[in-house]
Amino acid sequence: MLKMAVLVSGGGTNLQAIMDKIDDGSITNAEISVVISNNPNAYALERAKKHGIEARCISPKNFENRAAFNEALLAAIQSYEVDLVVLAGCLVVIPEIMVKAYPNRIINIHPALIPAFCGTGYYGLKVHEAVLARGAKVTGATVHFVDEGTDTGPIILQKAVEVKEGDTPEVLQRRVMEEAEWEIMPKAIDLIANDKIHVVDGLVKSK
Repeated sequence: MLKMAVLVSGGGTNLQAIMDKIDDGSITNAEISVVISNNPNAYALERAKKHGIEARCISPKNFENRAAFNEALLAAIQSYEVDLVVLAGCLVVIPEIMVKAYPNRIINIHPALIPAFCGTGYYGLKVHEAVLARGAKVTGATVHFVDEGTDTGPIILQKAVEVKEGDTPEVLQRRVMEEAEWEIMPKAIDLIANDKIHVVDGLVKSK
């Protein structure tokens, strides 16, 4: 059974999608051990509690410096002996100590088709604003393993989403979530839980 820690910063819609897919059997051999947020007001924590999952807030504001926060976050995750760390709308920069502790065991969802509209500064609505400003006709979402870079880790799954005339960043964000994010994140977890993929020379391959 794959044990997961899910890290979130906001509403937790991707967390909800994961919980729903575990419940309906789309994700097999996996369970969420803990949900952790850097934001004490994140609704994701309520979603976890309602689902009977332990929910914790570990905020940088409660620590003397970033290094102390990073160490506390890693220690908390390790205390649950998880196999996979899932970043589901997590706005915390994942420290190098965590990447080294969980090589190819941290996955992230990015609301664009990497390598487009990714990297430093591209998060949340900023991604969708950039897509519309560029006049792109297609966007989407990417699930990837996390490495030391920003959105540079091996790509697991991608799904394209059409950009429509008259889209606002908010409308496009919702469509990308509904049509791509909520599908490919659970699918990626199921692949990992059932040992169907591995990383070879920086690329994800099927087993």
